[in-house]
Amino acid sequence: MTTEKKVEEAVADVPPDVVSVTSDKDKEAELTDSVTSAGFTTTRLELWAFYLYYVGNNGLSGFNFGPSQFQNLLFLAGYDPSQPPYTAPCTSDSGCVLPYLGEIRDVNSIVLLTNGISFAIQAVVLLVIGAWADYGSWRPNITIGFTVLAVAISFAWLGVEDPSRWQAGVALYMLGLITYQGALTFWTAAFPGLARNLPEVQKSAHEVISGQKDEQEHTDFESLSRNRVSNISFTVCSVGEVVILAIMVGIIQGLRAGDSTENNTRAFSVLIAFSGGVWFLCALPWFFLEKRRPGLPLPPGASLLTIGFKQTYVALRECMRLKQTFLYLVFYFLMGDVLNTTVTVIGTLQNSVVAYSTMQLTLLLVVGIVAQAMGIYLFWLVQKKYKIATKPMLCFNVFWIIVGFPPRYLFLALSPISQVLTIWGLIGVHTDKFGFKHVWEIWLYQVFYGLMVCPWYAYSQTMISEVSPLPQMFLFFALFSVVGKTSAFIGPLVSSAIITASGNNNNMPFAFLFGLGTASTIFLYMVDVKKSRVECDDFVKAEARRDAFGSGLE
Repeated sequence: MTTEKKVEEAVADVPPDVVSVTSDKDKEAELTDSVTSAGFTTTRLELWAFYLYYVGNNGLSGFNFGPSQFQNLLFLAGYDPSQPPYTAPCTSDSGCVLPYLGEIRDVNSIVLLTNGISFAIQAVVLLVIGAWADYGSWRPNITIGFTVLAVAISFAWLGVEDPSRWQAGVALYMLGLITYQGALTFWTAAFPGLARNLPEVQKSAHEVISGQKDEQEHTDFESLSRNRVSNISFTVCSVGEVVILAIMVGIIQGLRAGDSTENNTRAFSVLIAFSGGVWFLCALPWFFLEKRRPGLPLPPGASLLTIGFKQTYVALRECMRLKQTFLYLVFYFLMGDVLNTTVTVIGTLQNSVVAYSTMQLTLLLVVGIVAQAMGIYLFWLVQKKYKIATKPMLCFNVFWIIVGFPPRYLFLALSPISQVLTIWGLIGVHTDKFGFKHVWEIWLYQVFYGLMVCPWYAYSQTMISEVSPLPQMFLFFALFSVVGKTSAFIGPLVSSAIITASGNNNNMPFAFLFGLGTASTIFLYMVDVKKSRVECDDFVKAEARRDAFGSGLE
């Protein structure tokens, strides 16, 4: 194969296994290919189909109402631990326990434990099939498959409306999380290619070739374009989600959810099914309009069942040589664990505080999603106006994840020891005055989370593309996805054990999360993006000689 042919393949949407960038001529050929690959140019229609899919895959079924219904069923099926088993129902003032996996556990502990098991299964599944996003044209089919399964599971909740069927709720809860995350992961895998094939990015590459722009300007412009696609997708999703939630308020009123516990429980299942139906309708344009850009050929000696394990091994091995990538990988592992677990813990406390009211939870989501849309879009407007790089934006965002507290305590940010979001929950270990134990705290949390925390989901994803070698971009996206899912099940399992060991104190996990979150930020601040680009360039040249991603997989 000629060098020119290798370079042509290297700049395709899903890069090849071997790329050599050893001269200015090669770099020019790479830029030329990005301009001339008009067959895969991202159209406005395709881009908006990408955005619309996320409006449907918003998490309402698998990530919001599914967990709430699951916990609601557990609460209704459980009993007061201070009384003989099953003689007294649970109340908001008493504990609530059920036998689960060989032990009597608090319902919040059961939710966290089930959540951890679900994420562990996700990690294994993605380890096996996550690599398929890199090879052939499998990825769109997998996205479709996960989406159809997730929608079917959403409708299956209509058959689980009685507390006696809480065991079935366990299965649907786990399957809902797995299919939601699976669909989201493979949809996200299309993001780097869409951004790179935008007409304006191709035009920028042409300007480099013609001498109107230097290569660094193009690199910065492409980075900003990735941020635009990522942030706009989250903003559009948030706006669409508000519309969906507004319709849900009408559904709740029509079902008279507030009249009885039975009506409220049924309303949960109807809302899950409705969100699943909306997801399917929003996904259809993406199913038909996504360009099936070519992927890698499967390496000799590898099969679809083994390529994931081999690919992850190679990525981990090579990541050790990419110091900046490795530092960000460690940060992403730790902070992802902190954020996922914190949201889950607060979510369980929130459900208890509002007594599993579908109306209250829906209105809280409306406030949270409106704040999310404003927060993500405002972050993007500031970044766009001042052309701020990805890392500073992420650092600012992480500061608010760690240093998060109600506005009246804002002056404490100036002190050496700042209040933290997890400390707010930790206060509730020894008092009932604070610590996500009152409705006003939950409302405040939703606003704060939307405005200052949710941009994490956009910037942490874009940052992966900043510290990964271009020719193996999807490989490293898959690695970060597996790492993210691995960290996501450790936190809930540890938190569940902490709750059980502390005598069912639901606020105790915040101590663990505070320490872990503080430690993780050190690794982010150590990441040097400019050094990462040099390391990635050297890595690409070395791998062109070693062929690590080709025959090295045999």
